[in-house]
Amino acid sequence: MDLLDFEAQGLYFDHQELPEVESLIAKAAENYADGEAELPLLRAYFLAPHSLNVLVALNRFYYYQHRLEDALAATLKALAVIRPLVNFPEDWRELQAHHLSETPANLLTQVRLYLFTLKAIGFLNMRLELLEVSQSIFEKLVELDSKDRIGAKGLLELVIKRQNHFET
Repeated sequence: MDLLDFEAQGLYFDHQELPEVESLIAKAAENYADGEAELPLLRAYFLAPHSLNVLVALNRFYYYQHRLEDALAATLKALAVIRPLVNFPEDWRELQAHHLSETPANLLTQVRLYLFTLKAIGFLNMRLELLEVSQSIFEKLVELDSKDRIGAKGLLELVIKRQNHFET
């Protein structure tokens, strides 16, 4: 399956949010420089805990604040929200090529979002020096994406190189 050979449909950021949630996300964006963005984002999360817009905003906020554990928590939650949309196994380690190939064409945008979210989890684990977890994730992505459309191959090489550096 070529992960670029599809027409984008159902993009998460096109999802209509409750007006209060949209307002809180906008307020967080306005208050980012003042350091007052977290509270509106958390309020938005409590109003819409399954909103990918909110979860992505939380991930970005925490990542740019160098709060990688919090960014990872938001990203793991996003993966848990996306997973049932594409009917993938609960444990990403059980994901096989047939899960991707059997997904209806109208859900390929969500499949890509799932895979990119899994890649983000691998990247955050790498930044947190949890290299074995990161390596496992990138190996799974390379296995599923033979054309490297998700871009995990270079990250896998980087993790292996980093592990070899620690071992010497």
